[in-house]
Amino acid sequence: MTDIPQSDRKRILRQAVSIALAVTPFGLAFGIAAREAGLSIYEAMGFSSLVFTGSAQFAAVSVLSDGGSALTAVLAGALLNLRSLAFGVALAPVLRGSRRFRAIAAQLMIDEAAAVGMAQDQPTQRRFGYLAGGLAVFVLWNLSTAAGVLFLGALGDIVTQAGIDATIPAAFLALLWPRLSDARQRAIALGGAVVALAGVPSLPPGLPIVAAGIAVALPRRKSRA
Repeated sequence: MTDIPQSDRKRILRQAVSIALAVTPFGLAFGIAAREAGLSIYEAMGFSSLVFTGSAQFAAVSVLSDGGSALTAVLAGALLNLRSLAFGVALAPVLRGSRRFRAIAAQLMIDEAAAVGMAQDQPTQRRFGYLAGGLAVFVLWNLSTAAGVLFLGALGDIVTQAGIDATIPAAFLALLWPRLSDARQRAIALGGAVVALAGVPSLPPGLPIVAAGIAVALPRRKSRA
């Protein structure tokens, strides 16, 4: 990755830090939710460092706080994380390396890391963007989780009430926007959005995103055939 120009490296790092900052309120919210569910600081930090997938963490904590079993919590989180399979397929060519490296890289396979990586044009930049995005989110997510548990547990739904939850969609839109200059990319993005929205009323949480990912992958496969 040393062949990445300094200007591009700085640009990618800015993207990584900006999307990590956008996720930080949700790390605080998870810490608050974990405390309300009766989790200790160690259990909450275990979630954020070992599970490290925001939606799955919220789903699991919600199930546990409602009296559900650990198995139900695991299944809920696994369902929400099916979309990571699509991310892995898309990014596998730029994440080659030793088993140790791939194991560490797999731990960073989250929406934000994938978004920063796939927003780049060159393979080396995709690799750097993915790692930078994943590491930036990992650090800030864990710090914000700890702050939520230790200091903000009594504030309840402050993130939602303040409207801070709009920051993540806005961050993804900012990363997506430059790629919509091409008519074909706009058509694919629109098709994916239609499939996801159509699946929301009938499919379990997480599956509309999986369906949209499969749908947008088909045109790319046909074009390469």
